[in-house]
Amino acid sequence: MRMPQLFSPFRIRDIEFKNRIVVSPMCQYSAQDGFANDWHFVHLGTRAVGGAALVFTEATSVSPEGRISPHDLGIWKDEHIEQLQKITHFIEQQGAVPGMQLAHAGRKSSKTEPWNGDKLIPLSEGGWKTLAPSAVPFSDDSDTPAELSKEEINAIVADFKAAAGRALKAGFKVLEIHGAHGYLINEFLSPLSNKRKDEYGGGLENRMKFLLDVTAAIRSVWLAKYPLFLRISASDWTPEGWTIEDSVRLAKIVKEKGIDLIDCSSGGVIPNVKIPAAPGYQVPFSEAVRKGAGIPTGAVGIIVNAQQAEAILTEGKADLIFMAREMLRDPYFPLRAARELDYDIKWPVQYERAKRKK
Repeated sequence: MRMPQLFSPFRIRDIEFKNRIVVSPMCQYSAQDGFANDWHFVHLGTRAVGGAALVFTEATSVSPEGRISPHDLGIWKDEHIEQLQKITHFIEQQGAVPGMQLAHAGRKSSKTEPWNGDKLIPLSEGGWKTLAPSAVPFSDDSDTPAELSKEEINAIVADFKAAAGRALKAGFKVLEIHGAHGYLINEFLSPLSNKRKDEYGGGLENRMKFLLDVTAAIRSVWLAKYPLFLRISASDWTPEGWTIEDSVRLAKIVKEKGIDLIDCSSGGVIPNVKIPAAPGYQVPFSEAVRKGAGIPTGAVGIIVNAQQAEAILTEGKADLIFMAREMLRDPYFPLRAARELDYDIKWPVQYERAKRKK
């Protein structure tokens, strides 16, 4: 029986993933004061039971003002650790690796949940002042963010460092820095949102500085044996913005700073750009970064079946497959994918009686 690439193990540093399927970070907007609860335990635990190799939390905020909404998951205080430990322990019991994505929403924070309109929450109703590299609003109906001072930038770097230390105590074995989708790190990288005149703005190297500071701070506390990923928006989908060529250049630099894999997403830094969303539409970004920078990559974006995922891997376009909405539709996608690829994998013993090869 030939082993499909999708079910071949993959090792980064001291962590071996049993297959190439990753549960991508997906916001749940279901926490209170940043605390994980039963929803997060079941949501993440179910996908570990379903056979994924790596299960990421949603974007987890490093500070209260870094949340997208009041109900984002958080890791800005020690009290958050205990509930997260229960989740990481269960994920590992299923043979999966627990991962956490660390995030700060920047100017795209203080919003209601999507099912409540994704609207700005004013200060008078419990919202908070948004922060960004420059005082440039995301859209016409957005708040104008406060431009971060150097002291405030240093404080946020310290928040990422402290959050990484807590994630380690909580039992996570992989961290991902969220540098995509128009959130704070992406705002520093993109010339569309970063208009600063100091060492954090201007040329590409300056716009990378905040990310490099965050990376160094995290690596100073994150164990050398554990992987550190970076999610990027590989393109702003407009010639005036961040490009795939910028992404390759960035990947070459962060590869030398302790980043082990680039998770290649796109868009989000400005509204109303035309994105040609279709199955696998972001895979060319993963391929370009992988080949151009010589670093492992993850492909994400409308990857919906086993054959598609297998082809991405066998054609050398990515090393890991990050799956989001398909994992919401089917938490047991890996079990189904193995059957579709005619390959036998281990099921949870509690589910073995339901297993069939065809």
